[in-house]
Amino acid sequence: MAKSGGTPEYSIASYQLIGAMVCLPFLFLVPIPLVESWPMILLSVIWHNFYYFTLARSYRAGDLSQMYPLFRGLAPVLVAIGAAVFAREWLSPGSMLGIGLISFGLVSITLLGGQFGKISPLALRWGLATSVLIAAYTVTDGLGVRAAGNSMSYILWLFVFEPIPICLVLLASDRAGWFNYMASKKGKVVIGGLASGTAYALVIFAMGLGSMAMVSSLRETSVIFAALIGTLVFRESFGRQRIFAAVLVACGIVLIRWLA
Repeated sequence: MAKSGGTPEYSIASYQLIGAMVCLPFLFLVPIPLVESWPMILLSVIWHNFYYFTLARSYRAGDLSQMYPLFRGLAPVLVAIGAAVFAREWLSPGSMLGIGLISFGLVSITLLGGQFGKISPLALRWGLATSVLIAAYTVTDGLGVRAAGNSMSYILWLFVFEPIPICLVLLASDRAGWFNYMASKKGKVVIGGLASGTAYALVIFAMGLGSMAMVSSLRETSVIFAALIGTLVFRESFGRQRIFAAVLVACGIVLIRWLA
């Protein structure tokens, strides 16, 4: 929906605003996160808002079929490195091989060219920057949710603060355009906000229970579903390249499940 909205900043800000509005009443039902987690909450807000900027630029520079697999495919490897450095999470050889297969399968959709064409240098740069920021906020939130004392407290407070910077920027720079977008696409904004918020809330909750790298790699298998959306909604062909990627992703999941 962010890709098809015409102006990705409008879509992203609207979805995050809806998520914050849904979370706001529930702040009174959970304890305040422990003080140790607040630096991670604030740092995650910063990472996320830089990510929104590079994400919007990525969708302008390249097609969904190129950009989404690229930054979602690279992120699990970067998360594995970050989790090892900052959380001392060391993976088994089977897990590392599984994550590698998943990442290679996803990135192959973009970097092998084929029917989707070669990615432009500009799109590649924005995609790489987005990958790094995805890994940065994922590791930050993995550390934060474990330090918060209560997973839902961390999720709710993060989601309330997260849209403030991007919304303030749009209010100052393009208020009329953003408001017109929300007014003309009320249903889309609500659905997108609920889907986006629920999906990442589940990711954060899962990182409080298990390895950040494992959660990240399994999360990014959504690229296969994105490929199907690209085929069914944007009339992009599926083809052998995506079948090859899907097989590698499936093999990676099996390795993570049985050899971890």
